[in-house]
Amino acid sequence: MAYLLTKAAHVLFVIAWMATVFYLPRILVNLAECAGETAVCDRLALMGRRLYRFGHTMFGFAFLLGLTLWLHFGMSGGWLHAKLALVAALLAHFVIAGRWLKRAGTGGTLPGATALRWFNEIPLLLLIGVLVLVYLKPF
Repeated sequence: MAYLLTKAAHVLFVIAWMATVFYLPRILVNLAECAGETAVCDRLALMGRRLYRFGHTMFGFAFLLGLTLWLHFGMSGGWLHAKLALVAALLAHFVIAGRWLKRAGTGGTLPGATALRWFNEIPLLLLIGVLVLVYLKPF
């Protein structure tokens, strides 16, 4: 029972974190397109900062629960190493988005809106890989 509760909580926090991973680049796209509209840009920057902070908290809880699943309940296998590599890539994507958000908040430039739209698609591909590894455990 403890295993199932821990796993359910881990999945819940992963879902919350992934929502931030998907939405933060969209805020960046809107920031890149709001040139000249100071009030809109300020509101988007505030939303982005709050979302980024929320995402860090959700990732922290998901990480701790995942660590518990690994260490206490003995999760192992090659699929787990591959999954962790994809999660590390998702985390790097999240951190890059956060740095771009910080740069935009200080008046710096962002990549173009088209590049940010492509950047927004990366997490979906990584998440598909994570789901395949977790559910199929191919190795």
